[in-house]
Amino acid sequence: MNLRVVLVEPIYEGNVGSIARAMKNFGFHQLVMVNPCKIENFGLAMASHAQDLIRGAKVVSSLEEALEGVCLVVGSTGVSVHSTDEHIRVPGFTPENLATKLQGTKGDVALLLGREDNGLTREELKICDMIVTVPTGQEYSIMNISHAAAVLFYALSQVEPGEVALASRSDQDRLYEHFRSALEEGRYPLHKLDKTMLMLRRIFGRASLTDREVQTLHGVIKSLRWGSESHGEEP
Repeated sequence: MNLRVVLVEPIYEGNVGSIARAMKNFGFHQLVMVNPCKIENFGLAMASHAQDLIRGAKVVSSLEEALEGVCLVVGSTGVSVHSTDEHIRVPGFTPENLATKLQGTKGDVALLLGREDNGLTREELKICDMIVTVPTGQEYSIMNISHAAAVLFYALSQVEPGEVALASRSDQDRLYEHFRSALEEGRYPLHKLDKTMLMLRRIFGRASLTDREVQTLHGVIKSLRWGSESHGEEP
């Protein structure tokens, strides 16, 4: 499991430096920043012996660029999130739950860390396969982003490598498009389609699909579509 830490529009250079330091503390080295603040002397000082991670970070202008080539997208939030809208639940993993889920897998996993003031947007959370939240006391539940990151890195450093290859994000996206096409052809209610597709992404995200599982699901959809067409069945 290769962890790609993605900082989405970080505001304070000191937090960037602290996150880089925590990454190196727990053995992670792949840092991508989306439209970051300027990192100058203070940020580098906070990074201490992890300045190389900041200097070697990939800087991009969009989240889409930051996620190129990953298999799984995990969004972190300091707010207890139950849904991205009133109909779709988003079960939040604890850091320990997430580490357990990833045990024995291999592939690139992106961990999104949002803005210090507003975190990840609703739309950004929607593209995540999983959501992770660090449990805190009720009196003051919002952690500094670098502190939350350190907790997450510690938990994920416990993931043992394995041989279960996660399906690529692009292959999963093709699967979702296959589902969408089948539902559209089956006259699925259009006003429910987007929410249903989001629900499918959540279900399969929690399943951490492999290449073989993705191909099997393609075959299932194809078979169902063929059966419906050959028998002339009305949906």
